[in-house]
Amino acid sequence: MIYKHVKSRKAKRSLWRNKINKSSLKILLDKIRIGETSVDDALKQLQTLPFEDLGFAQVDHHRSLRQGFPEVVFGQGKTSEQIAAISKTIAEKSGKFIVTRATMNDYSVVKNLVPSAKYNDLAKVIYLDIDETVQKTSGITVVCAGTSDLPVALEAIITAQVMGCEVSTFFDIGVAGIHRLFDKLEKIRQSKVIVAVAGMEGALPSVIGGLVECPIIAVPTSIGYGASFGGVAALLAMLNSCAPGISVVNIDNGFGAGYFAANVVLNI
Repeated sequence: MIYKHVKSRKAKRSLWRNKINKSSLKILLDKIRIGETSVDDALKQLQTLPFEDLGFAQVDHHRSLRQGFPEVVFGQGKTSEQIAAISKTIAEKSGKFIVTRATMNDYSVVKNLVPSAKYNDLAKVIYLDIDETVQKTSGITVVCAGTSDLPVALEAIITAQVMGCEVSTFFDIGVAGIHRLFDKLEKIRQSKVIVAVAGMEGALPSVIGGLVECPIIAVPTSIGYGASFGGVAALLAMLNSCAPGISVVNIDNGFGAGYFAANVVLNI
């Protein structure tokens, strides 16, 4: 299998020739046009489109062509072996993948099949981005109110980075010590889009919304005491914000916020 040894530059080049995305598809079609590749050989490369049947999962290899990024795996509820099999086939076709809500045991099994995969224990995310030389697109800033919100913030950060974005970060700048936010405000105002992560009463996105001109993606977290209702209080506060330019994702959905933020800066 191509992922048994991905150490040399030659092996990496070989891996990238197997990926399926818009750029590689254009190259393949051009090779057919000039006669470098036969129609039969091209069909072999495309035979798993639009999906691959693993028995327990129908892996959507066509997604990177439709949406610009491969299918993302939600790890919670899946076995480690299922996660590894799905990750391997996505990696072979795209050269990158993200698995959210994953455990260290999941990562150990994935790494047996995809040795280049990485894991962030705090975010609970397994990810692969084999082409680290690609220029990242700047403009995303991720901020979080408190250190307890870091796991959700990191999920957003990793997602945006694997999608091809450079991410600026400012942590522990919640409204309980609002001077910390004002100290970073000049740099935050340089953003094209801001992901604001907060639990408790969820006030941070509203405060930032009254101070910047770029769009804000608010992420409520389940951090807080009993009356926060597992993040529902923060969710409702963000939905009811009177500051303009704020959109809200679901509770603890750092992935959704990071994905949306990446789409914003990559499509400007």
